[in-house]
Amino acid sequence: MSQRYDPFIVILVMLAAWQALALLVGPDGLTPPWLTARTLFGMFGTATFWNNLAATGEAFALAVVISLAGGLLLGLIIGLNRFVTDLLDPILNVLYTVPKITLYPVVLLVCGLGMSAKVTFGVLHGFFPVTLLTISGVRSIRPVHLKAARALRLSAVQTVLRIVLPAALPEIFTGCRLGIALALLGTLIGEFFSSDRGIGYALTQYVSRNDVPAITALTVLLFAIASLGGLGLLALDQRLHRRGTTGERH
Repeated sequence: MSQRYDPFIVILVMLAAWQALALLVGPDGLTPPWLTARTLFGMFGTATFWNNLAATGEAFALAVVISLAGGLLLGLIIGLNRFVTDLLDPILNVLYTVPKITLYPVVLLVCGLGMSAKVTFGVLHGFFPVTLLTISGVRSIRPVHLKAARALRLSAVQTVLRIVLPAALPEIFTGCRLGIALALLGTLIGEFFSSDRGIGYALTQYVSRNDVPAITALTVLLFAIASLGGLGLLALDQRLHRRGTTGERH
């Protein structure tokens, strides 16, 4: 019974802490929950908000598709070849650790302002975790599974579809989960610097005007979207890992 009410208790505690902090710092630093909710509902009634949300959603969707498809394909190609893995895996790890914001001038020079720059920023953030964890998942497959595929004379495509993907699915999904979250972050960063539409762009405009209620409202909205989506993907991720562990025991 207590587990059923745990999320509500957490939400109430967060709201109470938010209200206390708002009273402490004052309206110039943080707006209270009720004013934030009123501001957010007011945004929902404007066409500008929905246009910005649609622009962010479009760029984010493109970034996710490219990150997942490209990362999965490259991860499979590298992971299935030991020599290529030893050669490229360290390089990919180094590239993953590079702060992507340092590439901002290059992306802007190549892509200019607009959709392409936002999508590129999203892909730069989301592509690497998908690739690296796909490689890790493929390399962790038991050799006996691949030997069985060769004994059955499965083609390369059949081996990937019937052996590699099911066996590596938990780690691949973890990479996809991280890639989706980071692609959203990258898309928003792209909108901060290289766009005239989108939620990130709107947030920079509110910051320039020091519109604290609007800043708080958009921040809370982004936090809610990221948290709900992240929790859903995390629950599915944990289920896949538990299923994978159970399968290995059997």
